[in-house]
Amino acid sequence: MNADSKAPDFLVVIPARLGSTRLPRKPLADIGGKPMVIRVAERAKQSLAQSVVVATDSPEIQAACDEHRIECLLTSADHPTGTDRIAEVAQLLKLPNNALIVNVQGDEPLIPPELINQVASTLAQHKECAISTVAVPINETSEINNPNVVKVVLNRLGEALYFSRAPIPFVRDLQANQKIEHLRHLGIYAYRADFLQAYTRLEPAPPEQAEALEQLRALWNGYRIAVHTASEAPPAGVDTLEDLERVRQLLTRS
Repeated sequence: MNADSKAPDFLVVIPARLGSTRLPRKPLADIGGKPMVIRVAERAKQSLAQSVVVATDSPEIQAACDEHRIECLLTSADHPTGTDRIAEVAQLLKLPNNALIVNVQGDEPLIPPELINQVASTLAQHKECAISTVAVPINETSEINNPNVVKVVLNRLGEALYFSRAPIPFVRDLQANQKIEHLRHLGIYAYRADFLQAYTRLEPAPPEQAEALEQLRALWNGYRIAVHTASEAPPAGVDTLEDLERVRQLLTRS
């Protein structure tokens, strides 16, 4: 354990690839004089992680990391998902089966370090779970019905029952005044290293393909996912040029 008893030992892996369709060369986009992937890594280094590693198939991204003294591993260009890339990192680093790895997306330059700590702590506390992730309450009805907002329903243990783009749970009788809290899923995960190796051998699952949600592969195969419910969402990540300009302005002011 760390000196801070709230956080277990863990490392952060940031998968980063240049082939973004919506925002070309996104990881190297300049934010206040540094590439975005470096900004993300610097945020992650403010967490309680023992180490922060960028995983990429791009020599350009590796060169940027070397310049800024960020650890980087060059991985295969053939990985279908970021999770597969992280699994290769676990193999390259020869991590023990019980090692905890937090996946921080390479387009989250404003991610709160506390959120990284929390997702690791959640997995450490749920020893029967292979994965942990984060959700936040939804306060706008428009978000409940928005297929771009992924919803999650939990059981009484705080584990995921299902993730969907549909409005779940569906409230059939609006007049019943039921106290139902809808939760939005946030795309940050912690994994146990042995699950990552198993994941690379799992076939895509029918609900995963229908919803285009990778985490459903784990549920389909019987793995349990612990979910921390945060009080509010962190600042949004970068998907578009408009997002990039917003982040640039925020970091310039800070």
